Amino acid sequence: MTTTAQSPAPTAGLPATMRANILKGQGDMAMATLPLPQLDADQVLVQVAAVGVCGSDVHYYEHGRIGPYVVDHPLILGHELSGRIAAVGSAVDPARIGQRVAVEPQRPCRKCRQCKAGRYNLCPDIKFYATPPVDGAFAEYVTIQSDFAYDVPDSVSDEAAALIEPLSVGLWACERAEIRPGSRVLIAGAGPIGIIAAQAARAFGATEIYISDIAEDRLAFALEHGATHALNARTDSAEGLDVDAFIDASGAPQAVRSGIKAVAPAGRVILVGLGADDVELPVSYIQNREIWLSGVFRYTNTWPLAIQLLADGKVDLDVLVTGKFALSESEEALKAGKQAGQLKAVVYPGR
Repeated sequence: MTTTAQSPAPTAGLPATMRANILKGQGDMAMATLPLPQLDADQVLVQVAAVGVCGSDVHYYEHGRIGPYVVDHPLILGHELSGRIAAVGSAVDPARIGQRVAVEPQRPCRKCRQCKAGRYNLCPDIKFYATPPVDGAFAEYVTIQSDFAYDVPDSVSDEAAALIEPLSVGLWACERAEIRPGSRVLIAGAGPIGIIAAQAARAFGATEIYISDIAEDRLAFALEHGATHALNARTDSAEGLDVDAFIDASGAPQAVRSGIKAVAPAGRVILVGLGADDVELPVSYIQNREIWLSGVFRYTNTWPLAIQLLADGKVDLDVLVTGKFALSESEEALKAGKQAGQLKAVVYPGR
């Protein structure tokens, strides 16, 4: 695990304003000075240390929308973040001030049917960072409910703490896939989520972890960081592997169809990657083998496990960071993923 890169301790007095980098419109970012966020009683104010760039951030920047979510007014992007608590609301213990935290970037209502069933990720009224109209973390400060700001040990870097958000996607996918000791898994897509899913599967006890992609450099990286077998999607067929579970992190229709045909009877298929709204599936294959198929939508209660896996060295997120950018360079960070050899860009709002 990489040596800690800790965020600076907060100053005694808080400023009245903060810097933020705002998406003003499709392909248009600009720095701005905004009022410091005000705290609700159950919230903490987090001085942001590091923010990972997600594919959804890039999609909003390039296209101005994802499905029904449309950027129709200025929006602060960024939802993978860590930082240090600078202030607390009236209902929060003041002893939390100064703690380094990883932020789960969502606020469910906690009252609806889904929340009460423990599926708060499916809350119809959830507010999620950097999803219109909710602002995200390309800013010096953010607020979050205190119980969604998780303490992290000093052995976990600010970058790794921020990337607990995508790690949570991988953990949730593995939970839904029922990965257990001895499982055989196929993952399509050797980007950040695919590599994270491979590391999560190994932490869950999977012994054979196949990963497919068309990029040889990413496949080589995946073999060094979680996967046990690599398949070039252009030349190697996954069909007939008879794995216990298939996790798609590519969103490519052909990868989904091929991956389903790699699953053994009674196996599981988990769709993580964002692709076309409608995909043709091998329905008779799914029926005849009683394959269980599900999508995933974010995660639920994954931060404690993620922090423990990082602290124990069972998952390494620091190796994913291939680009570091100041807040004013957020636009460059959003474009970095298209460059060869780039996996994960991180923005530092304190710079």
